Amino acid sequence: MKVLSTVTQSGLDNHQKFGNLTARDAQKNVVTRMKLDYTNRRAMAKQLGQLPPGTPVIVESSFGWGWLCDEVAECGLSPRLASAAKVSDYRKLTTNAKTNKIDSNALSELPLNESWWRVWLAPQEVRDERELLQYRMGLVQCQTQTKLRIHALLHRHGIIQPHADLFGVAGRKLLDALVESDTLRDTARVTLRGHLQLLDQVRRQIAGATRLFRKHLIRNAVGERLRTCPGIGVVLAYTILAEVGDFARFANGRRLCAYACLAPLANDSGEQDGSAPQGRHVGHAGRRTLKWAFIEAAHGAVRKDAYFREIFHRRTDGGKKDRNRGYIAVARQLCYIMYICQKEGRAYRPAAPTAAEVNNETTPPAGQTAKEQPAARGRQSGRK
Repeated sequence: MKVLSTVTQSGLDNHQKFGNLTARDAQKNVVTRMKLDYTNRRAMAKQLGQLPPGTPVIVESSFGWGWLCDEVAECGLSPRLASAAKVSDYRKLTTNAKTNKIDSNALSELPLNESWWRVWLAPQEVRDERELLQYRMGLVQCQTQTKLRIHALLHRHGIIQPHADLFGVAGRKLLDALVESDTLRDTARVTLRGHLQLLDQVRRQIAGATRLFRKHLIRNAVGERLRTCPGIGVVLAYTILAEVGDFARFANGRRLCAYACLAPLANDSGEQDGSAPQGRHVGHAGRRTLKWAFIEAAHGAVRKDAYFREIFHRRTDGGKKDRNRGYIAVARQLCYIMYICQKEGRAYRPAAPTAAEVNNETTPPAGQTAKEQPAARGRQSGRK
Protein backbone atom coordinates (compact mmCIF):
# COMPACT_ATOMS: atom_id res chain seq x y z
CA MET A 1 0.00 0.00 0.00
CA LYS A 2 1.33 3.40 -0.98
CA VAL A 3 2.00 5.76 1.94
CA LEU A 4 1.83 9.50 1.30
CA SER A 5 4.75 10.42 3.52
CA THR A 6 4.66 14.18 2.79
CA VAL A 7 1.16 14.68 4.23
CA THR A 8 1.12 16.70 7.45
CA GLN A 9 -2.60 17.39 7.88
CA SER A 10 -5.90 16.80 6.13
CA GLY A 11 -9.53 17.91 6.18
CA LEU A 12 -12.56 15.63 5.87
CA ASP A 13 -15.88 17.07 4.67
CA ASN A 14 -18.52 14.75 6.12
CA HIS A 15 -21.79 13.75 4.42
CA GLN A 16 -24.38 11.05 5.03
CA LYS A 17 -22.98 8.37 2.68
CA PHE A 18 -19.57 9.66 1.70
CA GLY A 19 -16.82 12.09 2.65
CA ASN A 20 -14.32 14.22 0.76
CA LEU A 21 -10.76 14.31 2.12
CA THR A 22 -8.05 16.78 1.14
CA ALA A 23 -4.47 16.11 2.32
CA ARG A 24 -1.74 18.78 2.39
CA ASP A 25 1.98 18.87 3.04
CA ALA A 26 3.96 21.22 5.29
CA GLN A 27 3.83 23.99 2.66
CA LYS A 28 0.00 23.76 2.50
CA ASN A 29 0.14 22.26 -0.99
CA VAL A 30 -2.49 19.67 -1.88
CA VAL A 31 -0.93 16.21 -2.00
CA THR A 32 -4.04 14.15 -2.75
CA ARG A 33 -7.81 14.12 -2.66
CA MET A 34 -9.95 11.13 -1.73
CA LYS A 35 -13.63 10.32 -1.83
CA LEU A 36 -14.47 7.96 1.02
CA ASP A 37 -17.40 5.58 0.57
CA TYR A 38 -19.00 5.03 3.98
CA THR A 39 -20.82 1.92 2.79
CA ASN A 40 -17.50 0.12 2.25
CA ARG A 41 -15.61 0.44 5.52
CA ARG A 42 -12.77 -1.87 4.45
CA ALA A 43 -11.99 0.24 1.38
CA MET A 44 -12.33 3.37 3.47
CA ALA A 45 -9.80 2.08 6.03
CA LYS A 46 -7.43 1.22 3.19
CA GLN A 47 -7.63 4.76 1.82
CA LEU A 48 -7.05 6.33 5.24
CA GLY A 49 -4.13 3.96 5.76
CA GLN A 50 -2.25 5.78 3.01
CA LEU A 51 -1.77 8.74 5.35
CA PRO A 52 1.20 8.70 7.75
CA PRO A 53 0.35 7.44 11.29
CA GLY A 54 -0.72 10.22 13.62
CA THR A 55 -1.69 12.61 10.81
CA PRO A 56 -4.24 15.18 12.06
CA VAL A 57 -7.56 14.75 10.28
CA ILE A 58 -9.89 17.73 10.80
CA VAL A 59 -13.53 16.58 10.73
CA GLU A 60 -16.44 18.99 10.57
CA SER A 61 -18.89 18.63 13.47
CA SER A 62 -21.83 17.72 11.27
CA PHE A 63 -24.25 14.88 11.92
CA GLY A 64 -22.51 11.53 12.37
CA TRP A 65 -19.11 12.87 13.37
CA GLY A 66 -18.81 10.43 16.29
CA TRP A 67 -18.48 7.15 14.43
CA LEU A 68 -16.35 8.82 11.73
CA CYS A 69 -13.82 10.08 14.30
CA ASP A 70 -13.71 6.58 15.77
CA GLU A 71 -12.94 5.13 12.34
CA VAL A 72 -10.20 7.70 11.79
CA ALA A 73 -8.66 6.89 15.17
CA GLU A 74 -8.75 3.14 14.46
CA CYS A 75 -6.67 3.79 11.33
CA GLY A 76 -3.91 5.29 13.49
CA LEU A 77 -4.72 8.91 12.65
CA SER A 78 -5.51 11.83 14.95
CA PRO A 79 -9.08 13.17 14.53
CA ARG A 80 -9.73 16.84 15.35
CA LEU A 81 -13.27 18.21 15.51
CA ALA A 82 -14.03 21.61 13.96
CA SER A 83 -17.01 23.87 14.57
CA ALA A 84 -19.30 23.75 11.54
CA ALA A 85 -20.40 27.38 12.01
CA LYS A 86 -16.86 28.74 12.34
CA VAL A 87 -15.60 26.74 9.37
CA SER A 88 -18.49 28.09 7.32
CA ASP A 89 -17.55 31.66 8.26
CA TYR A 90 -13.90 30.93 7.45
CA ARG A 91 -14.87 29.59 4.03
CA LYS A 92 -16.95 32.70 3.28
CA LEU A 93 -13.89 34.87 3.86
CA THR A 94 -12.05 33.17 1.00
CA THR A 95 -14.81 32.37 -1.48
CA ASN A 96 -18.53 32.83 -2.01
CA ALA A 97 -19.00 29.42 -3.57
CA LYS A 98 -19.78 26.27 -1.62
CA THR A 99 -18.90 22.85 -2.99
CA ASN A 100 -17.66 19.62 -1.45
CA LYS A 101 -14.18 20.35 -2.75
CA ILE A 102 -14.13 23.88 -1.32
CA ASP A 103 -15.40 22.67 2.07
CA SER A 104 -12.73 19.99 2.19
CA ASN A 105 -10.06 22.52 1.22
CA ALA A 106 -11.17 24.91 3.97
CA LEU A 107 -10.95 22.18 6.60
CA SER A 108 -7.50 21.10 5.49
CA GLU A 109 -6.20 24.70 5.66
CA LEU A 110 -7.15 25.32 9.30
CA PRO A 111 -4.10 26.16 11.46
CA LEU A 112 -3.32 23.35 13.88
CA ASN A 113 -1.61 25.68 16.36
CA GLU A 114 -4.78 27.75 16.86
CA SER A 115 -7.88 26.73 18.77
CA TRP A 116 -10.58 29.15 17.58
CA TRP A 117 -12.09 26.54 15.26
CA ARG A 118 -11.90 23.53 17.58
CA VAL A 119 -14.72 21.96 19.56
CA TRP A 120 -14.48 19.24 22.17
CA LEU A 121 -14.37 15.73 20.76
CA ALA A 122 -16.52 13.92 23.31
CA PRO A 123 -15.34 10.39 24.18
CA GLN A 124 -17.54 7.37 23.61
CA GLU A 125 -18.70 7.27 27.26
CA VAL A 126 -20.10 10.80 27.07
CA ARG A 127 -21.74 10.07 23.74
CA ASP A 128 -23.43 7.03 25.29
CA GLU A 129 -24.76 9.20 28.11
CA ARG A 130 -26.13 11.72 25.61
CA GLU A 131 -27.70 8.91 23.58
CA LEU A 132 -29.73 7.78 26.59
CA LEU A 133 -30.59 11.39 27.44
CA GLN A 134 -31.90 12.08 23.95
CA TYR A 135 -33.89 8.85 24.09
CA ARG A 136 -35.70 9.93 27.26
CA MET A 137 -36.22 13.46 25.96
CA GLY A 138 -37.90 12.04 22.87
CA LEU A 139 -40.16 9.88 25.04
CA VAL A 140 -41.18 12.89 27.13
CA GLN A 141 -42.02 14.84 23.98
CA CYS A 142 -44.12 11.91 22.77
CA GLN A 143 -45.92 11.82 26.14
CA THR A 144 -46.67 15.53 25.95
CA GLN A 145 -48.00 15.26 22.39
CA THR A 146 -50.22 12.33 23.34
CA LYS A 147 -51.70 14.25 26.28
CA LEU A 148 -52.39 17.23 24.04
CA ARG A 149 -54.18 14.99 21.53
CA ILE A 150 -56.39 13.61 24.32
CA HIS A 151 -57.23 17.14 25.48
CA ALA A 152 -58.08 18.10 21.89
CA LEU A 153 -60.30 15.02 21.45
CA LEU A 154 -62.35 15.84 24.55
CA HIS A 155 -62.61 19.48 23.49
CA ARG A 156 -63.89 18.52 20.03
CA HIS A 157 -66.70 16.50 21.62
CA GLY A 158 -67.67 19.10 24.19
CA ILE A 159 -66.49 17.20 27.27
CA ILE A 160 -65.48 19.71 29.92
CA GLN A 161 -62.51 18.59 32.00
CA PRO A 162 -63.76 18.24 35.62
CA HIS A 163 -60.34 17.53 37.13
CA ALA A 164 -57.31 19.80 37.42
CA ASP A 165 -55.04 16.92 36.40
CA LEU A 166 -56.71 14.89 33.68
CA PHE A 167 -53.97 12.27 33.89
CA GLY A 168 -53.97 11.83 37.65
CA VAL A 169 -55.86 9.09 39.48
CA ALA A 170 -59.31 10.69 39.27
CA GLY A 171 -58.77 11.99 35.76
CA ARG A 172 -57.62 8.61 34.49
CA LYS A 173 -60.77 6.98 35.90
CA LEU A 174 -62.82 9.46 33.88
CA LEU A 175 -60.89 8.66 30.68
CA ASP A 176 -61.30 4.92 31.20
CA ALA A 177 -65.02 5.42 31.79
CA LEU A 178 -65.33 7.41 28.57
CA VAL A 179 -63.75 4.56 26.64
CA GLU A 180 -66.42 2.14 27.91
CA SER A 181 -69.45 4.46 27.85
CA ASP A 182 -71.63 5.75 25.02
CA THR A 183 -70.77 9.40 25.65
CA LEU A 184 -68.34 9.43 22.73
CA ARG A 185 -68.91 8.16 19.23
CA ASP A 186 -67.34 4.84 18.23
CA THR A 187 -64.44 6.42 16.32
CA ALA A 188 -63.68 8.77 19.22
CA ARG A 189 -63.66 5.86 21.71
CA VAL A 190 -61.28 3.87 19.50
CA THR A 191 -59.01 6.90 19.18
CA LEU A 192 -59.07 7.61 22.93
CA ARG A 193 -58.33 3.97 23.75
CA GLY A 194 -55.33 4.00 21.41
CA HIS A 195 -54.02 7.24 22.92
CA LEU A 196 -54.30 5.84 26.45
CA GLN A 197 -52.49 2.64 25.49
CA LEU A 198 -49.73 4.66 23.86
CA LEU A 199 -49.50 6.90 26.93
CA ASP A 200 -49.14 3.91 29.26
CA GLN A 201 -46.40 2.40 27.11
CA VAL A 202 -44.50 5.67 26.87
CA ARG A 203 -44.72 6.17 30.63
CA ARG A 204 -43.27 2.72 31.24
CA GLN A 205 -40.36 3.47 28.92
CA ILE A 206 -39.75 6.84 30.59
CA ALA A 207 -39.68 5.12 33.98
CA GLY A 208 -37.20 2.56 32.65
CA ALA A 209 -34.92 5.28 31.30
CA THR A 210 -35.09 7.15 34.61
CA ARG A 211 -34.03 4.01 36.46
CA LEU A 212 -31.01 3.79 34.16
CA PHE A 213 -30.23 7.43 35.01
CA ARG A 214 -30.29 6.62 38.72
CA LYS A 215 -28.04 3.57 38.34
CA HIS A 216 -25.50 5.58 36.37
CA LEU A 217 -25.45 8.42 38.91
CA ILE A 218 -24.92 6.03 41.82
CA ARG A 219 -21.73 4.77 40.16
CA ASN A 220 -20.55 8.29 39.24
CA ALA A 221 -19.02 10.54 41.91
CA VAL A 222 -19.57 13.68 39.82
CA GLY A 223 -23.25 12.88 39.42
CA GLU A 224 -23.65 12.29 43.15
CA ARG A 225 -22.10 15.67 43.89
CA LEU A 226 -24.49 17.31 41.44
CA ARG A 227 -27.45 15.90 43.34
CA THR A 228 -26.35 17.63 46.53
CA CYS A 229 -27.10 21.03 44.98
CA PRO A 230 -30.58 22.42 45.75
CA GLY A 231 -33.11 21.94 42.96
CA ILE A 232 -31.21 19.15 41.20
CA GLY A 233 -32.71 15.67 41.14
CA VAL A 234 -31.96 12.51 39.22
CA VAL A 235 -33.05 13.70 35.77
CA LEU A 236 -31.42 17.14 35.96
CA ALA A 237 -28.20 15.71 37.44
CA TYR A 238 -27.91 13.19 34.60
CA THR A 239 -28.72 15.89 32.03
CA ILE A 240 -26.00 18.20 33.34
CA LEU A 241 -23.51 15.35 33.57
CA ALA A 242 -24.17 14.19 30.00
CA GLU A 243 -24.16 17.67 28.50
CA VAL A 244 -21.02 18.93 30.28
CA GLY A 245 -19.07 15.70 29.96
CA ASP A 246 -15.91 16.78 31.78
CA PHE A 247 -15.92 19.81 34.09
CA ALA A 248 -12.11 19.94 34.04
CA ARG A 249 -12.05 21.01 30.39
CA PHE A 250 -13.35 24.46 31.37
CA ALA A 251 -10.77 26.96 32.61
CA ASN A 252 -13.21 28.65 34.99
CA GLY A 253 -16.86 28.93 35.89
CA ARG A 254 -17.43 31.75 33.41
CA ARG A 255 -16.49 29.46 30.53
CA LEU A 256 -18.97 26.86 31.77
CA CYS A 257 -21.70 29.51 32.01
CA ALA A 258 -21.01 30.57 28.43
CA TYR A 259 -21.18 26.93 27.30
CA ALA A 260 -24.53 26.62 29.08
CA CYS A 261 -25.88 29.76 27.32
CA LEU A 262 -26.10 31.56 30.67
CA ALA A 263 -23.42 34.25 30.15
CA PRO A 264 -24.99 37.69 29.61
CA LEU A 265 -24.20 39.39 26.30
CA ALA A 266 -24.64 43.00 25.24
CA ASN A 267 -25.86 44.37 21.92
CA ASP A 268 -25.61 48.12 22.56
CA SER A 269 -25.60 50.71 19.80
CA GLY A 270 -25.26 54.48 20.14
CA GLU A 271 -24.76 56.66 23.19
CA GLN A 272 -26.12 55.75 26.59
CA ASP A 273 -28.82 58.10 27.88
CA GLY A 274 -28.96 56.79 31.43
CA SER A 275 -31.95 54.53 30.86
CA ALA A 276 -31.97 50.81 31.43
CA PRO A 277 -29.57 49.02 29.03
CA GLN A 278 -31.23 47.46 26.02
CA GLY A 279 -30.26 44.34 24.11
CA ARG A 280 -29.05 42.32 27.11
CA HIS A 281 -29.56 38.62 26.48
CA VAL A 282 -27.99 35.26 27.13
CA GLY A 283 -25.95 33.48 24.48
CA HIS A 284 -27.32 31.19 21.78
CA ALA A 285 -24.22 29.21 20.77
CA GLY A 286 -23.86 26.40 23.27
CA ARG A 287 -25.73 23.49 24.80
CA ARG A 288 -29.35 24.63 24.98
CA THR A 289 -30.38 21.49 26.82
CA LEU A 290 -27.83 22.37 29.49
CA LYS A 291 -29.34 25.85 29.72
CA TRP A 292 -32.78 24.33 30.24
CA ALA A 293 -31.45 22.03 32.97
CA PHE A 294 -29.87 24.85 34.96
CA ILE A 295 -32.96 27.06 34.68
CA GLU A 296 -35.18 24.18 35.80
CA ALA A 297 -32.83 23.63 38.73
CA ALA A 298 -33.02 27.35 39.52
CA HIS A 299 -36.77 27.08 40.12
CA GLY A 300 -36.19 24.39 42.71
CA ALA A 301 -33.23 26.21 44.25
CA VAL A 302 -35.31 29.35 44.79
CA ARG A 303 -37.94 27.32 46.65
CA LYS A 304 -35.50 25.30 48.77
CA ASP A 305 -32.46 27.50 49.49
CA ALA A 306 -32.45 30.92 51.16
CA TYR A 307 -29.26 32.02 49.40
CA PHE A 308 -30.67 31.51 45.90
CA ARG A 309 -34.04 32.91 46.96
CA GLU A 310 -32.30 36.11 48.05
CA ILE A 311 -30.61 36.38 44.62
CA PHE A 312 -33.95 35.91 42.90
CA HIS A 313 -35.72 38.52 45.04
CA ARG A 314 -32.89 41.01 44.57
CA ARG A 315 -33.04 40.70 40.77
CA THR A 316 -36.85 40.71 40.56
CA ASP A 317 -37.75 43.29 43.22
CA GLY A 318 -39.21 40.61 45.45
CA GLY A 319 -40.59 38.58 42.55
CA LYS A 320 -42.64 41.48 41.14
CA LYS A 321 -40.88 41.96 37.78
CA ASP A 322 -38.51 40.22 35.34
CA ARG A 323 -39.01 36.82 36.95
CA ASN A 324 -37.47 35.01 33.99
CA ARG A 325 -34.30 37.07 34.28
CA GLY A 326 -34.27 36.34 37.98
CA TYR A 327 -34.28 32.60 37.32
CA ILE A 328 -31.50 33.05 34.77
CA ALA A 329 -29.42 34.90 37.36
CA VAL A 330 -29.97 32.09 39.86
CA ALA A 331 -29.12 29.49 37.22
CA ARG A 332 -25.87 31.28 36.41
CA GLN A 333 -24.90 31.42 40.09
CA LEU A 334 -25.83 27.76 40.49
CA CYS A 335 -23.59 26.96 37.52
CA TYR A 336 -20.66 28.80 39.14
CA ILE A 337 -21.12 27.01 42.45
CA MET A 338 -21.45 23.64 40.77
CA TYR A 339 -18.22 24.19 38.86
CA ILE A 340 -16.33 25.03 42.05
CA CYS A 341 -17.75 22.00 43.86
CA GLN A 342 -16.60 19.74 41.04
CA LYS A 343 -13.21 21.44 40.84
CA GLU A 344 -12.60 20.96 44.55
CA GLY A 345 -14.16 17.48 44.59
CA ARG A 346 -16.71 18.11 47.33
CA ALA A 347 -20.45 18.17 47.74
CA TYR A 348 -22.49 21.33 48.08
CA ARG A 349 -23.42 22.39 51.60
CA PRO A 350 -24.76 25.67 52.98
CA ALA A 351 -22.37 27.81 54.98
CA ALA A 352 -22.42 27.80 58.74
CA PRO A 353 -23.05 31.33 60.11
CA THR A 354 -20.14 33.24 61.57
CA ALA A 355 -20.16 34.57 65.13
CA ALA A 356 -20.90 38.11 63.96
CA GLU A 357 -23.81 36.90 61.87
CA VAL A 358 -25.20 34.90 64.77
CA ASN A 359 -25.02 37.98 67.03
CA ASN A 360 -26.71 40.09 64.38
CA GLU A 361 -29.28 37.33 63.75
CA THR A 362 -28.64 37.40 60.02
CA THR A 363 -28.41 34.48 57.60
CA PRO A 364 -25.19 34.23 55.59
CA PRO A 365 -25.17 33.38 51.90
CA ALA A 366 -24.28 29.87 50.79
CA GLY A 367 -20.68 28.90 51.60
CA GLN A 368 -18.80 26.03 53.13
CA THR A 369 -17.86 26.28 56.81
CA ALA A 370 -17.59 29.02 59.39
CA LYS A 371 -13.82 29.22 59.25
CA GLU A 372 -13.90 29.43 55.45
CA GLN A 373 -15.99 32.61 55.54
CA PRO A 374 -15.86 34.99 53.80
CA ALA A 375 -13.47 33.56 51.20
CA ALA A 376 -15.74 30.62 50.41
CA ARG A 377 -18.56 32.97 49.47
CA GLY A 378 -16.44 34.65 46.86
CA ARG A 379 -15.40 31.29 45.42
CA GLN A 380 -18.99 30.05 45.25
CA SER A 381 -20.19 33.16 43.49
CA GLY A 382 -17.51 32.72 40.83
CA ARG A 383 -15.13 35.39 42.13
CA LYS A 384 -11.48 34.60 42.75
